[in-house]
Amino acid sequence: MFTEILRGLRTTFKMMLEKPVTVQYPEVKRPVRRRFKGRHELRRYDNGLERCIGCSLCAAACPADAIFVESAENTDEERYSPGERYASTYEINMLRCIFCGYCEDACPTQAIVLGDNYELSFTDRRQAIYGKEMLLVPVKEGGLPTPQKTEPGKFNRSIPEMNNPD
Repeated sequence: MFTEILRGLRTTFKMMLEKPVTVQYPEVKRPVRRRFKGRHELRRYDNGLERCIGCSLCAAACPADAIFVESAENTDEERYSPGERYASTYEINMLRCIFCGYCEDACPTQAIVLGDNYELSFTDRRQAIYGKEMLLVPVKEGGLPTPQKTEPGKFNRSIPEMNNPD
């Protein structure tokens, strides 16, 4: 019994002499691992169109039933995505989400991505429901605003050629 006490004191004194590892959060943020699954993002194509085509495969793949997608038809006057449809409503309940990444795997256009943002805080339940406005990545410099006007027949495929999103 006495040797265990001495061994514990030795460990305590040894740790007192080491320099502490302190990160001055939030001024300094630690980098996350490559496979980290953080806050969701809805990506866009380089021309500003949304990648999400409203297929609801992400909602079907979600084991926690945290995603709600409602789709609508694109028109020639207002085009949100290159396909025939787009997600008019896209909501993720972050209180239900388990950050498994199944939605990211199920998406055929790589529209939903789990990013590296880990700063999620809510003061009430309504703030925990992220709508499409909060999830969409802003339009890049030089990209077209959404919605954009297009000529009929401009897109000859429902889903454009896939490019690496990064």
